[in-house]
Amino acid sequence: MYIISRVVAQSAVLLVLVKAQLQLLPGSCNFDQDSCGYTSDPTYASWAVNNEGRFITADSSFMGEADRAVLVSPEIEILEWSCLRLVYQITGTGSLQVHLRPHGESFDYTLWMADKASDSWLIASIDLRNISRAYQLVMEARPNQGPGNSIAIFEIHIIPGYCLECNFEEHHLCGYSNQWNPNVNWYVGGSLARDPQSNLPDDHTMSNQRGHYMYVDSVYAKRFQEVAKLVSPMTTTAMSGCLSFYYQRNQARGNFFSVFTRDQLGHYEEIWRPEVYATSSWKLVQVDIKAQHPLEVVYEVAFNSPRGGYVALDDITFSPQFCHTETEPTFDPSVANCDFEESLCQYYQERVGGAVWNRVSLRPNIYRIGDHTTGSGSYLMANTRFTSRPGYVGRLHGPYLPGNHKYCLRFYYALHGFRKIDNALALYIYDEKNVAQEKIWTASEGSRDMWTEVEVTYQKPMSTKIVFVSICRNFWDCGLVALDDITVTLGDCSVTTGPLRPPPGHCYFETGDCGYTQEKKSKKGHWLRIKGHTPTSYTGPKGDHTLGVGYFMYIEASHMLHGQLSRLLSPELRGSVGPQCLTFFYHMYGSGTGTLSLLLRRGDSLKERLLWRRQGEQSISWMKATVDYDCSTRHKIIFEAIRGPSIRSDIAVDDIVFKKGPCKGAYGQSFILYFCFSSD
Repeated sequence: MYIISRVVAQSAVLLVLVKAQLQLLPGSCNFDQDSCGYTSDPTYASWAVNNEGRFITADSSFMGEADRAVLVSPEIEILEWSCLRLVYQITGTGSLQVHLRPHGESFDYTLWMADKASDSWLIASIDLRNISRAYQLVMEARPNQGPGNSIAIFEIHIIPGYCLECNFEEHHLCGYSNQWNPNVNWYVGGSLARDPQSNLPDDHTMSNQRGHYMYVDSVYAKRFQEVAKLVSPMTTTAMSGCLSFYYQRNQARGNFFSVFTRDQLGHYEEIWRPEVYATSSWKLVQVDIKAQHPLEVVYEVAFNSPRGGYVALDDITFSPQFCHTETEPTFDPSVANCDFEESLCQYYQERVGGAVWNRVSLRPNIYRIGDHTTGSGSYLMANTRFTSRPGYVGRLHGPYLPGNHKYCLRFYYALHGFRKIDNALALYIYDEKNVAQEKIWTASEGSRDMWTEVEVTYQKPMSTKIVFVSICRNFWDCGLVALDDITVTLGDCSVTTGPLRPPPGHCYFETGDCGYTQEKKSKKGHWLRIKGHTPTSYTGPKGDHTLGVGYFMYIEASHMLHGQLSRLLSPELRGSVGPQCLTFFYHMYGSGTGTLSLLLRRGDSLKERLLWRRQGEQSISWMKATVDYDCSTRHKIIFEAIRGPSIRSDIAVDDIVFKKGPCKGAYGQSFILYFCFSSD
């Protein structure tokens, strides 16, 4: 439960002053009399402005069979960073999402979502990054079917600056919230109506009694170290820079004031605490923060007794420039990324007794799979035949990365031929003295003969590097160890973008079909979503391409007749300005493999254009396809699989990715450039 008291303006003079300070940007709307240019997408159910004005709603009782209502803003062009403040309410069950729709792109980017019901209006604060082209905001309401379920929007305000910023002059306090405590809480201070006997300060913003600030007082504290927490809105995009605020601290017997960041997993990190005992005037604080992933800023005060004084807070601002020159500059952890297509990147190995790890490019067969990146490229392999001894210890060292950061490491590995895998592959953290600090991962039994993804989150206070270690004690017990596609990003793997949290335009089939549908006509087969190997021997993949143990789509040839086809249709794409890059992985292994085609269908037209085609057996490995095309009108992409002459004709697809083109880094994969015009 959260409370904020005294949130109503104390005088008409102050109300006029606050409104004068509030600069609303294009795209703002109070829904007083109309929808300010916001329109309902005719493809879905409609939003309706309340008869008495003041809010707009999507009610399941008036939506028929539709599962959502989509509200689209007029086109907005704001070049500077801004903050969207949304006042909304979810009644019953349902969800509300806010997306950003860049001009000339096929996909929307999700900025924020909520699915918790409330009996009052709530405020959401959403950062809108500076973007160089026009965009629209999309409000997607999904009230569940049944009476009493609705979603309403009371106010949409877009203002300059960052959502972390606040002078506490607005009635909704910029989305800051007090975390309820029975005895000590943050309150709104200032105003003309305050107690004349109070020792609380004047507001810092206006330097008089008319303004407002936040404060917490020890007068109601009853237990030792009772804590009051003021929590900022959760950031919604990566941001780094200088956080500034003013505070006063009257300390009669003792209070503790600290500022923390808190991520989505609830992990706290202290970023500041005061050095002075008390302050008789407002004191400026500047502290650097690096928010690569969503976090809140928590202002926490603890009291020792009812005579612990007070702490006041005002004028929180943010700048993208660091406030301290000694602050470590931002760095790019991708220096530790490598797909081994052209080199070892910044990885190197110890050459005692010969090179154990070698970059190879092999033609896939039943004993050796192709690389993970493209199916026909290069990867690293550790094997006794590369050394002059019957056994080996192979260490592959990565580049050093700075300490005091949380890293998400992802990589793929595969094993073949090991009798025992105890030491086949392990991952260590080494310090700057080249000493192993910790073993953070070791290979498991279930990853033989297929690429398997590994995710590891780690953090150390000092500069460290990752080291892959493969040990073979006896030639007869060892096999092949393969390693590919190493990536390192900032943040915890559980909250960073990955297979279970795909960005727009990406479909890995791990959590569903991503809106892909099938043409279900007579005498045709079906695309099936499965995990693991397909049931027919000598055809189909052993696992998916994304994780090795995840899901993919395929046709089961034993359920079809020769020449029958199955079609998988993408969700409708709006079209984009300029070329679009489509990549996907396909698996066509089996002596009777048929044909896989990629088609484009524009709008409601029945005409289809061929973009790409493969026929017959291609490889035992997943292969990467890359297709450039240009289509500015609404269209769908169709994956058409035709069953071959025998049951060994399973065809599979996985990891479908649309992104702004043209395609880069295709590593020799062929592609087609197709132009889609309205006259097609």
